[in-house]
Amino acid sequence: RGWKVEFLDLSGIENYLDVVDDHVRKSEACVFGLTATTPQFPACVQIKQRISVFRPNVRVIIGGTHATLTVAGVRAEKKQSRVGRAHRAYEQLEKHFDVIVAGDGEEAIFLALLPDAPKCIDVDDRKSPLFLTNDMLDATPFPARELLDMESYHYFIDGERATSLIAQLGCPYKCGFCAGRSSPMLRNIRMRSDENIIEEMVSLADRYGYRGFMFYDDELNVNPGMTLLMEKIAKV
Repeated sequence: RGWKVEFLDLSGIENYLDVVDDHVRKSEACVFGLTATTPQFPACVQIKQRISVFRPNVRVIIGGTHATLTVAGVRAEKKQSRVGRAHRAYEQLEKHFDVIVAGDGEEAIFLALLPDAPKCIDVDDRKSPLFLTNDMLDATPFPARELLDMESYHYFIDGERATSLIAQLGCPYKCGFCAGRSSPMLRNIRMRSDENIIEEMVSLADRYGYRGFMFYDDELNVNPGMTLLMEKIAKV
């Protein structure tokens, strides 16, 4: 949508702070976005601090499951009229980052980029116009894998090079061990069409030569059409 994007993939990089330092020194970006699970959050704070050393005036946005589940936890605690660990976790988000994005980020990121963006953009709500629907998910461009070093990932299925994709979002169950049970983003099923999924797989095969695919969906078993999808894939 007209924004120049740089992508820094820190997966598997032991000296990731050194890599961040090098990148930030050279980058002309005015906004930095980070995504984090809860175990990754301390590293994200370190990365933000490194960004601030070299570029103290840039905006730093955080999204991902940690931000989403923290905001969902704050909503739950407010309903119970109490202040607990979700509020304490949110204080850390608020302290370290300029903008917090909770929920689907595909459209919310453009609101976060605005000069007058609010401190917290909570899209973890089915009533939000930024909450992804099936049609919105289908219309979303495929991941910009050209920004990744795809050759640095070594996945194989039955001897064939493999990569990952996501065919659907959400899981309707309320398992006690799942932190996502209070999040509408993670509880509501959103499905891509079979044709859209297969189009992405074909593009990956044509461009990168992949013949193996790992579905990183939240819950495969909720799609009653999964068998039909597999049959369609087999015919390609």
